[in-house]
Amino acid sequence: MGLWLILALGAAFFVALGDFFNKKYFATEGMAAMALVRTLAPVPFLLGVIFLKFEPGPYLYFTLEVLKKPAFLLTLAALLPLEISALFLYMEAIRVSPLSLTLPLLAFTPAFLIGTGFLLLGERPSALGVAGILFVVLGSYLLHLPHLSEGPLAPLKGLLRERGSLLMLAVAALYAVTSALGKRAILLSSPLWFASFYFILLGLVVPLLLRILSGQKILPLFRRRPLGFFLLGLSQALMVVCHMQAISLAPAAYMIAVKRTSILFGVFLGGAFLRERHFGIRFLASAVMVGGVFLLALTQK
Repeated sequence: MGLWLILALGAAFFVALGDFFNKKYFATEGMAAMALVRTLAPVPFLLGVIFLKFEPGPYLYFTLEVLKKPAFLLTLAALLPLEISALFLYMEAIRVSPLSLTLPLLAFTPAFLIGTGFLLLGERPSALGVAGILFVVLGSYLLHLPHLSEGPLAPLKGLLRERGSLLMLAVAALYAVTSALGKRAILLSSPLWFASFYFILLGLVVPLLLRILSGQKILPLFRRRPLGFFLLGLSQALMVVCHMQAISLAPAAYMIAVKRTSILFGVFLGGAFLRERHFGIRFLASAVMVGGVFLLALTQK
């Protein structure tokens, strides 16, 4: 097994673990609290990563050099509002609905990417691409198979009735845009630098924005849930490190496809530890969707 594959699976596991800790410790605190912790908790760990990898002087110098590039600043200006919007929708989705119904719908991101490529660039999906999209759609149908007794269209109606599922579809669409913008930002800087800079920036901007919009305070939340802060921060920081190291060693399409196995980890954690219903069929549906993602990845080799 290649190192990149181990790292990509690690990134997938830590994504799912972070979502599990967020729902377990902070769902009752509300969406604003979940978004705040998701962005702020990893910052101390990421600061440690920076100074393990870079000397403070060269890191600061490189940061100033990147921030002088107009193309980078324009990319960042487009990326931040979309990323924050996706974050708020993501947190609300996993707060109001089971992980096993929401996380699998992230598999639609590569399908949306093929769709936008066709509409904006005239790129036509291959037979494998079409098959991958059909697998993703089939998996989303199977997620709601327990409603089949109400009729063949009941699973689709179940998808439309589930607020968290609809929110996560919107997140998948936003991620189809932010993934392209993020790649452009990395090309204008470097993978590890951008990971640390961007996530620390989110850890500053999102709490400030939530303080202004909702009055969400940090210290009372930390005092109530210190263990949740620590576990979520550590898992998110490990995800960032694994992600950036993996993507530097393997083609991005394959690495992202492997990272989407986070869907399976998330469904397992929801079923095993949060007692979410219909675990078996939802795990099967998620596996079908992940298979579709792998087919989509093969179209980009």
